[in-house]
Amino acid sequence: MATATHPAAPHHLPAFITAPGETDYLMVVMAFVLIGAVLGVGLIFLRLHTLPERLAHKSQKLQFEICAVLGLLALFTHVHLFWVAALLLALIDIPDFSGLFGRMAHALERMAGMGRGGGASNAAVRAEPEAHQPPAGPGESERQAERLGEVTHA
Repeated sequence: MATATHPAAPHHLPAFITAPGETDYLMVVMAFVLIGAVLGVGLIFLRLHTLPERLAHKSQKLQFEICAVLGLLALFTHVHLFWVAALLLALIDIPDFSGLFGRMAHALERMAGMGRGGGASNAAVRAEPEAHQPPAGPGESERQAERLGEVTHA
């Protein structure tokens, strides 16, 4: 029995309609396009998702780590507020207080008579130059005692 086409059917069919049992090339091409589109959108999503980490990479280590943790929390919990917080933290430049506090501590140690190595060793080093001074003249020790008395009573 020969297959006859329906009288209302067109005589020439479009190329995307295949005969039974033949390969549908349009479906194969569209499958590759779909796979490529899913991979492309996924890469764009992950690239956008790591934006706070990449911005904070140039800043301090602690700021970078906080941004990374917030980014992971946003990725796994789907709470977008974590991502926004990481982005804001990455965009804000947090000042480095460690250098300022270190200089303040060093100045306070110098004012207190302590060095970075400890108080006793530096006090002995400071007392050493006084021992090499020439002996005081007559009445000098009395003046020093008066000055010490003024300092202690003040």
